[in-house]
Amino acid sequence: MIPQLAQFERVVFFTGAGMSAESGVPTYRGQGGLWKHYDYERYACQTAFDRDPEGVWDFHNYRRELVGACRPHRGHDVIVAAEQQLSRVTVVTQNIDGMHQLAGSTGVTELHGSLWRVRCDRCGETQSGYDSPLADLHCGGCGGWWRPDIVWFGDMLNEAVVQSAVSQISQCDLLVAVGTSAVVYPAAQLPQLAAKGGAVLVEINPEPTPMSALYHHHLRGPASEMLLAMAEGLALPPA
Repeated sequence: MIPQLAQFERVVFFTGAGMSAESGVPTYRGQGGLWKHYDYERYACQTAFDRDPEGVWDFHNYRRELVGACRPHRGHDVIVAAEQQLSRVTVVTQNIDGMHQLAGSTGVTELHGSLWRVRCDRCGETQSGYDSPLADLHCGGCGGWWRPDIVWFGDMLNEAVVQSAVSQISQCDLLVAVGTSAVVYPAAQLPQLAAKGGAVLVEINPEPTPMSALYHHHLRGPASEMLLAMAEGLALPPA
C-alpha cells in the first residue's frame, strides 16, 4: 500500500536530478547526462575558473539557457500542495536548477547551491536573479569575478546548509526520496538519519539505487506519477 502524504506531520522531500528530468533539465550521469559531453575539469571546478573564467561562464550561461526554458511538472505541484496544506513539509534538494522555487515551494534547502545565484570570487558578496545569460560577470562592489554559487567538483558543502538538512531529515516522520542516484556523497548518506529516527522511507526512482535496501517502499515510475499516487487528500491546482 502506498503511503499517503496527508498521513504524516513532518515530511521531507529529498530530491535529485531525476526529479527535474521530467521538466527537461539535463541529468548528470544517466543516459544523455551532462558529464558525458562536457569535461568537469574544464567547466566545473575552481581550478578551471581560475584559469579561464570566461570559458567557464560560457558553459554555465549555456546551462542557464537550457534550464531557463524548463518548467516545473505535476510532481512539483504535489510538493507545493503538501507544503501549503500539511503541518511541516520541507525540501532538501541536490538540484541547482531552482525548479522547486519556481513551482512555489518556499522551504527549500539547496545542498549544492543554485545556478541562479552568483558569488563574488574576491569579496564573497552574493546576488540572485534569473537573468539568462548573465551579462555582467563582475561584482559591482569590488570588481571581482562573479562565479556560480554552486558546489563544484572539489568544493566543500556549506556547513550551515548541511546542518539544516541534517536537522530536517533527522526529525521527519516521512522521507520521500525522488530521483536521487545515491552515489553523490555526503548527500547520499542523509536518508540514513531519517531511518535512525524511525521515519517511514519512500524511494521514487525508475530503477533501484545503491541505497534502495534502506527504504520501506519503492515506487518505480516517473516522479510526477508516483508523487500523485501519494497525494490523496491534498487539494491540487488544475493540471
